Amino acid sequence: MGLFLLSFLDSSFLPFPTINDLLLIDLCFEYPRRMPYYAAMATLGSVVGSLVLYFLARKGGEAAFRSQAGSRADKIRHWVERNGFVSMVIAALLPPPTPFKFFVLAAGAFDMPVGQFVLALVTARGLRFYGEGYLAVRYGDQAIRFLNDHEVSILAITVGLVLLFSLGLRLLFRRPEQEA
Repeated sequence: MGLFLLSFLDSSFLPFPTINDLLLIDLCFEYPRRMPYYAAMATLGSVVGSLVLYFLARKGGEAAFRSQAGSRADKIRHWVERNGFVSMVIAALLPPPTPFKFFVLAAGAFDMPVGQFVLALVTARGLRFYGEGYLAVRYGDQAIRFLNDHEVSILAITVGLVLLFSLGLRLLFRRPEQEA
């Protein structure tokens, strides 16, 4: 439950960058059979914490988002409105110092559908935390070094897969051209 609470706080009010990731890796290394439980708690805590911010942003609206995002507000708004699901998946996968909370605030402020928001977070955080748990069980204490040494490659592959998935969904669900 401590991992749930830490992930909840990190995704909502108090930033604990990478601490929940490192704790997850350490716990999975120490107790490999509990890895699915630890990854689920980290994922669930992150999703619930993000939902708190999401609903606060829905109430506070665009003004609150702009005050938090500053000069990046227009870029984030445009991206979220155009690519809501993909933007949330990418932002939730990226390591700190990615401004993840700004994307959560933007999703709430700009009325991203809550189901789409939750699905994006469960997908991204689940991939991230189950992946870290798997690496901890598979490689032990070398997992942290592996993640640090291959951070850019892992990030590039993950973003590429998310973009391909998004393109596939767009092609699959595109609307037929309306006849004039």
